[in-house]
Amino acid sequence: MPQMGESIAEGTLSRWLKKVGDEVKRDEPIFEISTDKVDAEIPAPSNGVLAEILVTEGQTVPVQAVVARLETEKGAAVSAGSPPSAPAERAATSAPAAAAAGGAAARGAGATAGGPPAVQNTPVAASASNQSTAPRSPTPPPNGGNSLHDRLRTKSSPLVRKIAAEHGIELSAMQGSGIAGRVTKRDILEFIESGANATPGVATRPSMHAPAGAEQHGPPAEARPGDVIEPMTQIRRLTSDHMVAARRTSAHVTSFFEIDLTRIARIRARARAEFEAKSGQKLTYLPFIIKVVVDGLKQHPVLNAAVSGTNIIYRKQYNIGIAVALDWGLIVPVIKNADELSITGLTRQLNDLAQRARSKRLQPQEVQGATFSITNPGVFGSLMGTPIIPLNTSAILGLGAIEKRPKVIAGPDGEDTIAIRTCAYFSLSFDHRIVDGADADKFLAFIKQGLESFPEAGVV
Repeated sequence: MPQMGESIAEGTLSRWLKKVGDEVKRDEPIFEISTDKVDAEIPAPSNGVLAEILVTEGQTVPVQAVVARLETEKGAAVSAGSPPSAPAERAATSAPAAAAAGGAAARGAGATAGGPPAVQNTPVAASASNQSTAPRSPTPPPNGGNSLHDRLRTKSSPLVRKIAAEHGIELSAMQGSGIAGRVTKRDILEFIESGANATPGVATRPSMHAPAGAEQHGPPAEARPGDVIEPMTQIRRLTSDHMVAARRTSAHVTSFFEIDLTRIARIRARARAEFEAKSGQKLTYLPFIIKVVVDGLKQHPVLNAAVSGTNIIYRKQYNIGIAVALDWGLIVPVIKNADELSITGLTRQLNDLAQRARSKRLQPQEVQGATFSITNPGVFGSLMGTPIIPLNTSAILGLGAIEKRPKVIAGPDGEDTIAIRTCAYFSLSFDHRIVDGADADKFLAFIKQGLESFPEAGVV
């Protein structure tokens, strides 16, 4: 069961596209899954024969649970398609252990605590519950990096490989907590936070986090008489882990600007009827904001960058993540190559992604790869906030409530006068490791100037 998003802890195997004994090709869809946010077809990790099905249709299991086995060697025996064993059924209740173990690739096989029993033809079969979850220091890869353990470590999930590449970490030199030493997401995040050297010869500053074994969040709260105790859902647990990791990784600072959106409001009011008649889309403030934000990222590329050890990666794509609030959580679909889209194109993308997010029809790639993010708590009435910077980006823009306010402006003869203006507070949380306050404020000033002087031509 692959990891389909940062806050997704489990998935339901909705349909098998292949049966036991069928030959499959690499990247050929073999089953469909349904999560709280994404429904998708899952491809085979390699060529082979579907040797065993361990999870039946309709069964819900935690991420990283083994759902089937592929036999990749010709002539090997294929086991009969028997119902999943009791341990496989228990996997649905072992999400915390599975999340801690997290040893399988997003497209490959893995193991979870309480997962399916070992099979004789399986080259590696180990219980994740017997593995330590603490990150291990890099050790020289055995047999020149060609051992089975080394191959499994380098075949970690795409997310783990991405994090490793961005921080200059050699996965084959790490001993992970997953099956056969596979490096999990938790392993690599804890390794980065520990301040250990990413690669031999590369110095890393000492970690300022609590030492190993120390309480990371202080003493736990104690229940008092009359309190109600409810365990976190698995989605909430993963969201919590992600937010804590993001908060610890980046040096958070937030700046605030008040921006006059009166001109945008007038342009929108004049163009709305014609725009909606031609495009069939509802015209909101957000496409205008995204358009100016992308122009600002081109002028201030450090806001579209990421930290990789002692290096800075300047992204050349402008992929804008837009936070969408759902009844069951939060998801951030991504508008890819936003710099190539017009106001109409941005509106179509926004409405399409938001609609499919609410109907759980997003694809995995549509919630990945953001280079900059925007969150809009203003739709709920919030005036301003200090959003947390997503991992592997350097900033996030928060939009406050858009409302009419009395403002002092200069009249035709230079005299001060009070006028009613449509305004909003914009907040920019930025990573102070690579973004200086001056850079952040210049970026916000660019957005302010761009929105307050937005050209009317070309909207429709």
